[in-house]
Amino acid sequence: MKCIIFVCDSRDYHAMDWFHVVKDICVDCEVKVATDVTSDKNEADTLIKVGDEIIQLFNISGLLFKRQSRFADIWRNIIKLLTTPLQISGLRRLSRTNEGAIFHAHSMYYIFLCWLAKVKFIATPMGSDVLVRPDESAFYKYLTKKSLAAADQITGDSVKMQEKILELSNRSSLFIQNGIDVRGINSYLNDDTERKAIVSIRGFYPNYQIDQIISSRKHLKNIVKIKFIYPFYEAGYRESIRQGFESGDEDLGRLTKDELYKLLSSTFLAISIPESDSSPRSVYEAIFSGCCIAISFSPWVESLPACMYNRLLVVDLTNQNWLGDAIEKAREISKVKYVPSQSALDLYDEVASMKIVCRDVYKVDIPVQTEHLIPI
Repeated sequence: MKCIIFVCDSRDYHAMDWFHVVKDICVDCEVKVATDVTSDKNEADTLIKVGDEIIQLFNISGLLFKRQSRFADIWRNIIKLLTTPLQISGLRRLSRTNEGAIFHAHSMYYIFLCWLAKVKFIATPMGSDVLVRPDESAFYKYLTKKSLAAADQITGDSVKMQEKILELSNRSSLFIQNGIDVRGINSYLNDDTERKAIVSIRGFYPNYQIDQIISSRKHLKNIVKIKFIYPFYEAGYRESIRQGFESGDEDLGRLTKDELYKLLSSTFLAISIPESDSSPRSVYEAIFSGCCIAISFSPWVESLPACMYNRLLVVDLTNQNWLGDAIEKAREISKVKYVPSQSALDLYDEVASMKIVCRDVYKVDIPVQTEHLIPI
């Protein structure tokens, strides 16, 4: 039986979604997660499901701060650096006891680990791993070059990422779209639900420019209420944003998938205006949920199918009235039901994306009974 081992943070939405979909598709394979950070299965925000096989490397969860902050990020990086030899040892041991297993590393730290452990691995870096951080640190750039060059295969979720991977490592990469749970989203859509909400959908980090939303709102004739959701935050930045909250604003933080889809089904305008972006899954989820999305321009926009592109409002943040203009346009556009084209389903459904991974990367023959997972 073929064994596929995801090497990742078990709190990483993207990696764990890949894991769960691959597990559903590759029914004749053992699919496991090897991680150094776990949450208890009973915790409300855990991504670990009953029946998941989680392999503990050296668990650093108890050494990390519960509250996110810049200092907590620095401390986490120090702990990861200090425990790297233990994680490498654990991966080598895991490789020996799972001979022939496919190791799939998600995000650059775990790519580093697999390279240093000298296991044969597939690399899936995040956008910022290659688009931002190598330009901020020569040492990080060196490690990125070496580890990507050592990967058996590399996947990227945008043309921009593929180009940067090629520049860094002189390696081509397989384009795998950052897919979404189309069936999960559809289960919350109802034509009778009134769309009233305005939602900020990105992390509370400076890159995502949440402060620009607060600044532009000050120029509206009538102040609107905004719901803020975010999978992660930097404590100091979040506190500065909260100071600009108006009565009725909601700080919802990290939501479960069901909570997210329910909220987006009643949203007419979602906002995503980062300085740098690769292939934003949260934007795709908002589009398939029927929202309009105010975005700052990034190259990934140009590759969208027409049905998805038509739900976007590319804003100019130098125009102080960008938010008001977006609200006005979104109220009209969101009245028209979003109907995904077949092209959009083929490209952005996560099951379709993972079937490509299973067939072309893992070389797994997919049983016929998994075909029902693809939306019709």
